[in-house]
Amino acid sequence: MIPASGNLTPDELRGAVSSGEIDTVIIGFTDMQGRLVGKRVSARLFVEDTLEHGAECCNYLLAVDVELNTVDGYALTSWEHGYGDMAMIPDLSTLRRMPWLPGTAMVTADLTTANDHTPIEVAPRQILRRQVERLAAHGFEPFVGTELEFIVFDTDYRTAWRQRYNDLTAASDYNTDYALQGSTRLEPLLRDIRTSMDGAGMYCEGVKGECNLGQQEIAFRYTHALPTCDNHSIYKSGAKEIAEAHGKSITFMAKFNEREGNSCHVHTSLRSESGEPLFVDGTAPDGMSKLFRHYLAGQLAALREFTLLYAPNINSYKRFAEGSFAPTAVAWGHDNRTCALRVVGRGMGMRVENRVPGGDVNQYLAVAGMLASGLEGIEQELELGEPLAGNAYASGIERVPSTLAEAADLFEVSALARRVFGDEVVEHYVHAARVEVAAFNAAVTDWERVRGFERL
Repeated sequence: MIPASGNLTPDELRGAVSSGEIDTVIIGFTDMQGRLVGKRVSARLFVEDTLEHGAECCNYLLAVDVELNTVDGYALTSWEHGYGDMAMIPDLSTLRRMPWLPGTAMVTADLTTANDHTPIEVAPRQILRRQVERLAAHGFEPFVGTELEFIVFDTDYRTAWRQRYNDLTAASDYNTDYALQGSTRLEPLLRDIRTSMDGAGMYCEGVKGECNLGQQEIAFRYTHALPTCDNHSIYKSGAKEIAEAHGKSITFMAKFNEREGNSCHVHTSLRSESGEPLFVDGTAPDGMSKLFRHYLAGQLAALREFTLLYAPNINSYKRFAEGSFAPTAVAWGHDNRTCALRVVGRGMGMRVENRVPGGDVNQYLAVAGMLASGLEGIEQELELGEPLAGNAYASGIERVPSTLAEAADLFEVSALARRVFGDEVVEHYVHAARVEVAAFNAAVTDWERVRGFERL
């Protein structure tokens, strides 16, 4: 693997601070909504103190809605508990440069209680770590890749906000899926994103146009689960910042308009402690090992009850439409893009692609759900049914949940979810979903005004 030049050791950071190359360090984490939050600290303070002791932040960051409104009903914290601090403990293996932010480095933090440094179990990164640890106990190392789509607009973010995100100018005028000519006008932005992410320690493999107007996808190297998910958050945030510097805007929302939505296909596989692929069996007719078949059966069996982890917002469920390349049927197939689970690759590259998540997904939660359900399939030796060879949209097979409320109900009563994640995690994220449902139900939308202002 090509070394990631953007990564920093603590000693390299100290040298860069002494030379004046770096003056600011971001210490951050991914919140419930999948966003990077944290604080910027003086690089001098970071190397003198924060590097060893961490920094504090308000624990309400894991108990707010999208608008950062405080929300009652969380066991973690509340007004009654005083909204105290939690500690951000830097994971020094994640130190990196941020090339698009001059003089800036970043480190990803784990969250603990401020006093005794007990891990915060509802923190997304901690939820994924627990599942990685469970797999490690079996001698398995999960490898993960996320394919994140987005739509580019020639309208900058502040103008888009003032227009309430209406009448935005898409960065292309027609479908540019795999098109080279139609995407060339976006190459200055896309190249800036690619090279910036490479400079931040990632391995960018390529970019392609997608179907919706202005829609693109940038792919990164398939690697270990936690680094993949750490990179995902930084890429998502950084792409928006770079777009803003170009006078443009980007959205990752699952369904911006009635055309194709933004997906986030998540690829997973398991390797041994020595790096051998565990999903391939050259003697099997389809090349799939017995362990892979159990893993895939586990993901399939838990797909409906874990959909909340894959589709966490009201808007997420509007992707699930027939003929949209977003799945509706709980089915698996070989290289079949109409199925929720698609088996692809061969040899070291054999893996399963989960096509349920959209661009709004919290990748830590989604990957945790996939690994947990896959491990359940292995432990219980679940049998995998036959692959679906035709059009899953027309198959009549049980479908994924249709709404956030339905997905929350399924997750709440899932015995598997409570066993592998714990009651605290289940109740935390079910409550978050119900807060979103209540907010949406109370909102008056443009759709209602258009239909009802004059005609009703």
